[in-house]
Amino acid sequence: MAAFRHELKYLIPYSQKDILIRKFLGQGMLHTDPHAVDGSYLIRSLYFDDHAESAYEEKQMGIAARKKYRIRFYDYNDNIIHLEKKIKQGSYIRKESASLSRAETDAVLSGDYSFLLKRKESLCQEFYVECVSNLLRPTVIVDYDREPYILDAGTVRITFDEHIRAAVGSLEPFDSTLPSFEVLPEGCLIMEVKFTEFLPDFIRLLLPQDTMAHTQASKYVMCLEIAKKLHQEILS
Repeated sequence: MAAFRHELKYLIPYSQKDILIRKFLGQGMLHTDPHAVDGSYLIRSLYFDDHAESAYEEKQMGIAARKKYRIRFYDYNDNIIHLEKKIKQGSYIRKESASLSRAETDAVLSGDYSFLLKRKESLCQEFYVECVSNLLRPTVIVDYDREPYILDAGTVRITFDEHIRAAVGSLEPFDSTLPSFEVLPEGCLIMEVKFTEFLPDFIRLLLPQDTMAHTQASKYVMCLEIAKKLHQEILS
């Protein structure tokens, strides 16, 4: 089981991103994540919630212990698909993951969850129970572009998430033509700093010191809200 990690979030302007990256790389210890072949990649996540929108409501109420389920893949490519559960405990996070094939993903989207019981991962069996008992269903598609950097010491990962947007029109995650709407203030992005053991001083000292930069923004919440708003505007 994955360990809990610290997570710090900052809402920063694009101009500050360039300065931070130069400073981080200038230390000679931080380097580009090898998974980012061209320096960045697109992440698409299909989030699930129950009829009461518990994941959304718990975030809004500031409940410290909560969880979210999602199906995630990259660059609109279905070669690598993950079912994920993100667990939040205050400022700590933990993620559980299980690989899905395209056929398995399509089965989930069609409401056929039976194959999950045959999988050995506890996450798959738990997701089955959530879907059958708590009526967990797709709620919103979240897209963004991620530029990641890593530091081996302390398992530090710094990511810059840009153009966070809600894809609307349908909940078909493999449709790359869906229109999308950005949710952050113009010219801003979210920087996330995750670490397991410790955060080296040279990184801590470079982080934004302005408390206004700290954010608890949830991509899921922001995108769900704009998707619901657009839906209401269409109906009215």
